[in-house]
Amino acid sequence: MNRKTLVLPAVVGLLAPVLAACGGSDGGSGGDAIVVGTTDRFSVSKDAPAPLDPAYAYDVGLWNILRQTTQTLMVQPRGDGEPVPEAAEKCGFTDTGNERYACTLRDGLKFANGDPITAEDVKYSIERALAIKDDTGVFALMSTVDTIETKGDREVIFHLKTADATFPYKLSTPVAGIVNSDQYPKDKLRAGFELDGSGPYTMKAEVKDDTLTKAVFTKNPNYKGSLKVNNDKVEMVFFDDAEAMGAAIDKGDIDLMTRAMTPDQIKKLSNSTDGDVDLVEVAGLEIRYLGFNTAAPTVKDKAVRQAMAQLINRSELVSEVYGSQAEPLYSMVPASITGHSNSFFNKYGDASPSKAKNLLEDANVTTPVKLTLHYTTDHYGAATKQEFEQLQKQLNGSGLFQVDIEGVPWDKFQTAQRKGAYDVYGMGWFPDFPDADSFIAPFLDKDNTLNSPYLNPKIIDELIPESRGEADRLSAVDSLTEIQNITALDVPVIPLWQGKQYVATRSDVTGTAYVLNSSSSLQLWELSRGVSD
Repeated sequence: MNRKTLVLPAVVGLLAPVLAACGGSDGGSGGDAIVVGTTDRFSVSKDAPAPLDPAYAYDVGLWNILRQTTQTLMVQPRGDGEPVPEAAEKCGFTDTGNERYACTLRDGLKFANGDPITAEDVKYSIERALAIKDDTGVFALMSTVDTIETKGDREVIFHLKTADATFPYKLSTPVAGIVNSDQYPKDKLRAGFELDGSGPYTMKAEVKDDTLTKAVFTKNPNYKGSLKVNNDKVEMVFFDDAEAMGAAIDKGDIDLMTRAMTPDQIKKLSNSTDGDVDLVEVAGLEIRYLGFNTAAPTVKDKAVRQAMAQLINRSELVSEVYGSQAEPLYSMVPASITGHSNSFFNKYGDASPSKAKNLLEDANVTTPVKLTLHYTTDHYGAATKQEFEQLQKQLNGSGLFQVDIEGVPWDKFQTAQRKGAYDVYGMGWFPDFPDADSFIAPFLDKDNTLNSPYLNPKIIDELIPESRGEADRLSAVDSLTEIQNITALDVPVIPLWQGKQYVATRSDVTGTAYVLNSSSSLQLWELSRGVSD
């Protein structure tokens, strides 16, 4: 095996949007489908009846399906950089205050079923997500939209409530995906795994017991956009665990495996010198963190959360569980993003039981504090349990906490977390787009994705709008730093680590260098067999 390593350029900030020439959909490798494996699992249930509706989906795994099928006005490019037009021919701010954004659609756009796409379809799609206002909070990505105006069939104009320099990036996310009003009701979600759009592929779902087992992506003959589609068909297979996925790639049943491989699998592939499977390493922006229901009696006192922040030894946690595959994180904003500040380290320094004890004593908190840390057993990889065992060991080892841990399957975990059933819970985050705003607003703004009761008026009403008003992201650093400092003081979340991203691929598959973008989303159109571009 030859280990192939790709390190993408560091993400240094949001650049002004530029136009891209139409790459078209010509190409296609022909032959057998390229088969991709993942441990993501998705089910239809009473609490999640429409997992693939763009107005609902707010999960990297679901977005990995939607990005192949549901076209957006803008798209994140190969590798790194500012978003470029996709369904649009051109887009840009038309004022000096970043409050009016206009796009012109490509001529002749069609949905996969042949229906024409007009500016009214774009307007309908985004207004629909805002009206449904699903509990996942994905609609909040469009929260700066005030009104949407159309001119003729091809021009759409977004009038924003406040300046938002990140808006071009938000138009590249699946919540802004263009849907057909004949197939997606205006005031409710589209139930099941039905999915239609105008992206590079159509998708057929294979379902067993209300669970998605395979997604078959077939090249869309009506696609017209900026992406070059290098294959005719890709199948995504959903495995119960990483071991089964690994066995499948070893046998040649799948061609590529993505999240979530275990640390041991990654280490083994990294050290191997022969075989037919290559490991591709991609600079990633994945983070892991602890979230709090700050209204819960056990953690309502800020001192309890501060004491936990003071006790957690991130370096030890990473070393024991993930090794070189992750790095300690002291802010919700990763180290490679413009605006990052080591706010938690600046506030708490190295892990210290004595300092944590003083925090609790000063607040008259009785020790040991009894808590249960909840985590999901099947969404972020098999190492999550080991990670929470380490957290339990560190907190209990101080004598200040009496912590239990409890693992819950993702389909139940996400619903219970949003309903406030967990006082403390572990979550992961892949950014909506590579900008500090995508690591702050989803957790701290109103209508946040965690449904957190922590709402800080200074952050929401002053600092987030200030940061979004700066097209030059270096000019937003002061506002972003203050947000991170307030977060370290109030501790509604505790950042733990940021990780690299990996895919493993059989040696005859090409295009893997670009199969993950800078937000860790799959770009299946990049894959082919034989010689790459």
